[in-house]
Amino acid sequence: MGASGESFWGGRRVLLTGHTGFKGAWMSVWLKDLGAEVTGYALPPVGEPNLWSIIAGQSSGAKAPHSVIADIRDVQRVGEALAQADPQIVIHMAAQALVRESYRDPIGTYATNVMGTASLLQGCRSLRHLECVIIVTSDKVYENCGAARAFEESDRLGGHDPYSNSKACAELLTMSFRESFFADGPPIATARAGNVIGGGDWSADRLIPDCVRAIGSGQPVQLRYPDAVRPWQHVLEPLSGYLTLAQGLVEAPQRTPRAVNFGPDPASFCTVREVVDAFGARIAGKSRWARTPDPQPPEAQSLTLSSALARHSLGWHPSLDFQESLSWTADWYLAYSAGENMLAFTESQIARYRAMKQRS
Repeated sequence: MGASGESFWGGRRVLLTGHTGFKGAWMSVWLKDLGAEVTGYALPPVGEPNLWSIIAGQSSGAKAPHSVIADIRDVQRVGEALAQADPQIVIHMAAQALVRESYRDPIGTYATNVMGTASLLQGCRSLRHLECVIIVTSDKVYENCGAARAFEESDRLGGHDPYSNSKACAELLTMSFRESFFADGPPIATARAGNVIGGGDWSADRLIPDCVRAIGSGQPVQLRYPDAVRPWQHVLEPLSGYLTLAQGLVEAPQRTPRAVNFGPDPASFCTVREVVDAFGARIAGKSRWARTPDPQPPEAQSLTLSSALARHSLGWHPSLDFQESLSWTADWYLAYSAGENMLAFTESQIARYRAMKQRS
């Protein structure tokens, strides 16, 4: 199906949850550039600086997004926002997205990731013009027994920590709603992606933001599990997958799967310390890291995805290798430090990525 473009997205009404977050802010810019009529629904952005505030402050006219600031767990407010926006496509990215935070607040994590998804799907039941729904979950939805192989969509769902388990629960909830209430209605699919990197992420307890803060303060980066292997990819990679999946659900629903992995090539599977070394060298000419001395919550030491289904059914494949992903990420932060217009810079990276997709 190739890359999604203006011919499909132009003028389409899209409700995007989680638009004030890192991935959601990138998605909101991309959708606006494609000509979609975007309504965002999310809590206020956390902390300063944050990508949403930067791009919203530099937007004007047709580029200015329509933003609803509210809680995804508020069933009534979600329903009202959906009814008012009357979307044709819903992309659900609102989430409590941090493993360590899920240990600190497991109840809040389940409430957001499970009941928030239920609130959204319940509201979608009454939409007359709905064409499809994408529920974004995580690569961590799988039952990880340390087998050190790439997970496929047919593998058993599970998750030991509250975050991972809540995302697996969101997968099961989506399946239930799909079979119970949408069997003859618009298609609903889940999308599973791994650790993403990219410019504009200042979240707590994420590797690249931790690197940026450590470099700025002249301190070594504190690493909990420096030898843990993760499927690193630039944020634009899974976002292109979500857009392609939505287009497939609308244009070819019978051939489009209802759960899809979007991961990098195996060459981009690398350890946490390798990411720190490469990013630090690109930003500051060197890197410094130290192992966190305090006991840490357990995390899977190896987690990789197979994207064969996405390639075969959607024609989707990653376009950036590990070094390119790090370079694009570093370039964003360097441009931000230089005082450039970051909405324009973000749009330029999206345009560059789309051009690569069209050539491949």
